Amino acid sequence: MKYAPPLLLVFAALLCLSPAPPPAGGWVSLFNGKDLKNWDVKIAKHALNENYGNTFRVENGVLKVAYEGYSDFADQYGHLFYRQKFSHYLLSVEYRFTGQQVKGGPGWAVRNSGVMFHAQPAAALGRNQDFPISIEAQFLGGNGKDPRTTLNLCTPGTHVVLNGKLFTPHCVDSKSKTYHGDRWVRASLLVLGDSLIRHIVEGDTVLTYAKPQVGGEHVSGHDPKHKRDGQPLKEGYIALQSESHPIEFRTVQLLDLAPYAKDRKKLAAVLRRSEP
Repeated sequence: MKYAPPLLLVFAALLCLSPAPPPAGGWVSLFNGKDLKNWDVKIAKHALNENYGNTFRVENGVLKVAYEGYSDFADQYGHLFYRQKFSHYLLSVEYRFTGQQVKGGPGWAVRNSGVMFHAQPAAALGRNQDFPISIEAQFLGGNGKDPRTTLNLCTPGTHVVLNGKLFTPHCVDSKSKTYHGDRWVRASLLVLGDSLIRHIVEGDTVLTYAKPQVGGEHVSGHDPKHKRDGQPLKEGYIALQSESHPIEFRTVQLLDLAPYAKDRKKLAAVLRRSEP
């Protein structure tokens, strides 16, 4: 399938922009630094808002994903969903990996987490569902010696258009640097509905694609009525992952671009003002 999106021409000027970190006019903190207000917890094998093992908690102003309450991970993949859905926005997250993976976590999940977006609502996940139908910006931490990119793309129950063609494999690497150790990393997403999406790490664009849509595999335990293959993903929820390795978030901030989505000049102006 070939695809030549006209919006990519319209937003060509935007591609050279590097959205800056907050604060800036209009930025909102989704994480308030105090508690999990306005967030829903969904962990596989557990009911909605059963925060098994106190997986998601806030300590010293930092949102932590931790596993002291687990004897074994046992495929209990978790997600922390913000309760409001969004369509057009800039998202900025500061994260870092810490400690050691919990017993029973899969080998591929060492220093592995991510942020899901355009996701189905938490309440729509099946009790045993592993991942929401969504687009994932995957965080990977380095092992101290080997290259390992971050802010990669994974597609649980979804497809995108990459380099002009429908992309049906599960994951693709970004072109980011490797971030070893426990350092903080700033990851940003430019999401323009079902048209254009960019992954940005420390101000550098590392991946661009378009046309997110429902389709494919790599999600289980879901209600089939929520998976309508071919349906464009124009909006959805944002969720932080729990995949067996401890991770911390000190900021989760969003600039809502929906008011400017139909006015390209205003949208471009807002994005320019988001620069330093």
